[in-house]
Amino acid sequence: MSDKSAFVIDADWLEKRLGTPGLSIVDASWYMPAQKRDARAEYDAVHIPGAVFFDQDLVVDPNSTLPHTLPSPSLFARFAGSMGISADDTIVVYDGPGFMAAPRVWWMFRIMGVFQVYILDGGFERWKAAGRPVTAEPTKTAPGVFHVDYDASKVVSLAEMRKIVDTGSAQVADARSAGRFEGTDPEPRAGLRSGHMPGARSVPSGTLSENGELLPLDRLQATLEAAGIDLSKPVVTSCGSGVTAAVIALALQSLGHGDVRLYDGSWTEWGGMSDTPVVTGKA
Repeated sequence: MSDKSAFVIDADWLEKRLGTPGLSIVDASWYMPAQKRDARAEYDAVHIPGAVFFDQDLVVDPNSTLPHTLPSPSLFARFAGSMGISADDTIVVYDGPGFMAAPRVWWMFRIMGVFQVYILDGGFERWKAAGRPVTAEPTKTAPGVFHVDYDASKVVSLAEMRKIVDTGSAQVADARSAGRFEGTDPEPRAGLRSGHMPGARSVPSGTLSENGELLPLDRLQATLEAAGIDLSKPVVTSCGSGVTAAVIALALQSLGHGDVRLYDGSWTEWGGMSDTPVVTGKA
């Protein structure tokens, strides 16, 4: 049995298959405002040949006041179809560092019914550093029809999250940094309280990868268990705006954990309200 996640592919695998019909490559890079990086501009300057750009600030619910709210299945289908992606394709998603933003798009495709979707281990930075093929040429795609089979059960609403926190019916794994979780560091978005949901566990997303690669399965398990996550019980993942929460979802599903859901509003919603319980300090 491999010690690597079944949802991760290596650069050699992808390089050998560049240009293959039925393969869709997706640049899902996204950065926090404080990083002062423009993911779209970086993609336009250089990307893996054949890759399309998935704008995580655009492929959202236009009626939501929160960032990165999951779009409706029909809207997601229109976006995916416009990128030339079919639900029957083998989809490889990547981001710059490896496991920051790509898991969110991996998760989105999965809950929309695509299961042949993988993440590039090492990310684009490792790909470039190894001298693998890159281009600035725009990727030409023919718009198509993307057939959705949406699994709403994998997404947690605010109302559900309130019940979970009240009852402890599921574990809450928070992907934000330890400082933000404990309330010692300020939130990057204005108007949000600091701290975490009562009962939540701190699982900073960066602890689940190393040098751009997802940790081997035994280390993923050890990291999650050390954070207080019981792998035999349901887990809801959360973060700042729903992006890095998917890194924990990826880790859990890599270990065969089937009862994993994502709180899409995450801390931007929870910490921005006045009547949601918030605590500070370590878990």
